[in-house]
Amino acid sequence: MVEVIAGNDRGERGKVLKVNRDAGKIVVEGMNRVFKHMRRSQRNPQGGRLSKEMPIQISNVLLVCTSCNAAVRTGARATADGGKERFCKKCKKGIGPLAPAPAKVG
Repeated sequence: MVEVIAGNDRGERGKVLKVNRDAGKIVVEGMNRVFKHMRRSQRNPQGGRLSKEMPIQISNVLLVCTSCNAAVRTGARATADGGKERFCKKCKKGIGPLAPAPAKVG
């Protein structure tokens, strides 16, 4: 879950549907909706205006922490087993893993 912090949908929360790392954009469910005008065709016999979500810059959203239920900045820290995890900067709780622990060479 993310919260939009800039644009027309500021303050609203939604689920991330797609991430485009190369362009630095994400598609959020129900946010940044536009109308795509469709011509009649065999695939779309009625034609008309389709409403669809468009990508938003990643810098315009904040991750919602599951424990404190607030839109927060996140950080990365090392875990005890040598991996990395993402954590909430407000409540300091772990949000999820970023990288697994390195495999031990025996």
